[in-house]
Amino acid sequence: MRAARLIRMALLIQSNPGLTAAALARELEVSERTVIRDAQALQEAGVPVRSERGRVGGYFLAAGYRTRLTTLRPSEAETLFLSGLPSALRDLGLSDAAATARLKLTATLLPSVRQAAESSVRRFHLDAPAWFREPATPELLPELARAVWADRAVELTYAWPGRDGAPASAVARVVEPYGLVLKAGTWYAVARVPAKREDHDGGWRTYRVDRITALGPVHGAEEPFVRDPAFELAAHWEAGSAAFARSLLRTTVTVRLTGRGLRRLPAVADGAAITDALASASAPDPAGLVTLELPAESEDVAFDQLARLGADAEVLAPASLRARFRERAEALAALYRAGPREARPGETEDQR
Repeated sequence: MRAARLIRMALLIQSNPGLTAAALARELEVSERTVIRDAQALQEAGVPVRSERGRVGGYFLAAGYRTRLTTLRPSEAETLFLSGLPSALRDLGLSDAAATARLKLTATLLPSVRQAAESSVRRFHLDAPAWFREPATPELLPELARAVWADRAVELTYAWPGRDGAPASAVARVVEPYGLVLKAGTWYAVARVPAKREDHDGGWRTYRVDRITALGPVHGAEEPFVRDPAFELAAHWEAGSAAFARSLLRTTVTVRLTGRGLRRLPAVADGAAITDALASASAPDPAGLVTLELPAESEDVAFDQLARLGADAEVLAPASLRARFRERAEALAALYRAGPREARPGETEDQR
């Protein structure tokens, strides 16, 4: 514990010459007395730390002295290289600076550690989560992550959402998991289906990890699969994410919206669906209502999305979804006509 703190202290002084004992204490979450003792320990270990008093004083390293990062363990390097947000850096205009910094850091690493850092970049890509939404952790995510690290083919069972209220359908497939992506709080797996498999023509596929219902090793495939050296996870995700989002939209709902409902629609539906829906929107009728075709993953998803718009949205089709909203409206009307009721002793919520 102390050794890690001493290394961090030396790096802080190197990158910020002149830090005071109070500033170092805040960064390291220790007392100023501990900072003074740690500075003495660094001096005894051969690190030329010196302190200067006065208004511009603080802690400094001897001129020309630089600590080295070659003591990084592979796990530390993997974590370090996973800490970037490529899309955010690009939006801020910092992608070139970040790439240059990563190259400089890579040059300082030992070959074994450099390989570990580059390996993590090839396997994991973070697309920052949306606001006000906690990332979910699917049950099979840790096991799938181990397969990604080990370049191990897996056999998975994937549950597709049902179309137009139909039950979900499951497919089993052998895949080579190349990477994982966290997008707006949802984990996705990017995998290649081997072309040599007789049950599929091969190619790249993207799977929502929370819809993987079973996962296991492939019998007779104990050796790691050979990764395509040209594959770049971030570039692949950026190129294919829009197409994948559209592939999930397996049903269409005809809905009539008020002006307020139309303005609120982007807050309840997904981006790809919004683009298609607005393109299909009719001109406002004399009452100011707009009719459009809204793509959705399933009737269940459409019900949850449009219910948030309340009376600002009227489902016209399919008839089964319109019937669900009518039943919900009748239940709510009956509930609020009756007025609040007191729970009887021992009565559960389901019994009321």
